[in-house]
Amino acid sequence: MPRKPRFYLPDVPVHIVQRGHSREPVFFDSQDYATYAYWVSEAGARYGVSIHAFVLMTNHVHLLATPSDISGISLFMQYVGRRYVPYINHKYGKSGSIWEGRYKASMVDEEEYFLTVMRYIELNPVRAGMVDVPGHYRWSSFCHNAGTRKISFVCGHPVYMSLGKSDKARHGAYRELFNGYIDPGLIKQIADAWQTGTPLGNQLFRDKIEARLSLKVGQTRRGRPKKGSDPF
Repeated sequence: MPRKPRFYLPDVPVHIVQRGHSREPVFFDSQDYATYAYWVSEAGARYGVSIHAFVLMTNHVHLLATPSDISGISLFMQYVGRRYVPYINHKYGKSGSIWEGRYKASMVDEEEYFLTVMRYIELNPVRAGMVDVPGHYRWSSFCHNAGTRKISFVCGHPVYMSLGKSDKARHGAYRELFNGYIDPGLIKQIADAWQTGTPLGNQLFRDKIEARLSLKVGQTRRGRPKKGSDPF
């Protein structure tokens, strides 16, 4: 059966998730994380993809990015994969793909969900029990968005920029968002969206996306979750 094609739209944010094969690690030391981040930076600049939030976990990655054209996300992910996979295989004597199939992704309604998805991504290490607060995890965009350490390839989306008139005001307002955790039902909604490729937003947003693409996008997850499934 042919693989289902992916469709994106210019200037519509996309939440991207990619897991290691059989949930095996894809990062083994600090240099691996830094190398992956380097290729993300290179790919974003090459293909006009703005990176707003990310987290590099031991066995998977999350990215929140906005493409400038319909092919940007696909070319971006191909560019990163075609460089990072050979790097890992050569360094550790492996072969084949390190990823569990194709990456998953969903377009995001920036008006209602953008900041929540940023928090969802940057709180991954907290939900996983790796750190107590997001600022204690090195390999995420939280330090940049909260104003404690600049990351050159992270770009402020207009929704984020609207949090304040100055960098200091935006950073403070962003940190305030993390005083409370995200409702579990909303976490599931976000996870269901990227797992199925369904646009994350209200019905009006989904209708607009499908009208612009002239096709149905994704599907609603039904029934019980698979045994051992998680929202990361």
